[in-house]
Amino acid sequence: MKKLISLILVLALTLTLSAAFAESNDHLNEIKSRGVLIVGTEGTWSPYTYHDEEDKLVGFDVEVARLIAEQIGVEVQYSETVWSSIFGSLDAGQIDLVVNEVSYTEERAVKYDFSIPYTFTQRAILIKADNEAIQGLADISGKIASNDPTSSIGQFALDNGAELDPVGEMAQSISEVLNGRADLTINTTVAFADYLKQHPESESLVKIIVVTDPAPTGYVPVLKGDEQLLSAVNEALKKAQDDGTLSELSLKYFGLDITKE
Repeated sequence: MKKLISLILVLALTLTLSAAFAESNDHLNEIKSRGVLIVGTEGTWSPYTYHDEEDKLVGFDVEVARLIAEQIGVEVQYSETVWSSIFGSLDAGQIDLVVNEVSYTEERAVKYDFSIPYTFTQRAILIKADNEAIQGLADISGKIASNDPTSSIGQFALDNGAELDPVGEMAQSISEVLNGRADLTINTTVAFADYLKQHPESESLVKIIVVTDPAPTGYVPVLKGDEQLLSAVNEALKKAQDDGTLSELSLKYFGLDITKE
């Protein structure tokens, strides 16, 4: 009797998983039928995803998303979402995938599948120019870092002993440092460089300490088991890597090529 019950449970689980995978693999056909790929992105993180002077959504990741949609053969529709809600939108089926310089973590990999990496960057600490107490990563333990607690960078700060002043946008996090409400903020070197390019008045007020070697940082996550969509994403990224399109976009937005390790 116990063997029969166990067999029934295994069969039920197998059917459930098979149905889930079948449903997820219909997702790409659903996207093609509707003619639109819905992409979650912040729209507030220059130069990855932001609004220009005419309030048009632009940025490196905005164009990467467009390349993926073109590979699938559909239009792209952007769903601008605050970072803390972006994975919730993916879970709820409100968006098809996320293109927002998403880092891979083992915790995220439990629920999501990740594309091949398409950017390789370094992380850095930004502090006030007169701050002599922080010379490197080892010095941030016990200090206050202004970062989003739901982001991998926020987790990186926590893992290195910092306490978090929770903020949602990079501009706000830098403001927290300049106003003395936080000791530091962590981000990518290219994001900091772009901020200072846009805010040259802040350049003499801060200093930046690079704390990691170049590493894969940008991936496109999809729901776990969404194999056909993930394959289409990887095809688009690989094609753009091979023909130089990603390098061109990187030079356009960052002034350097961060698409190669």
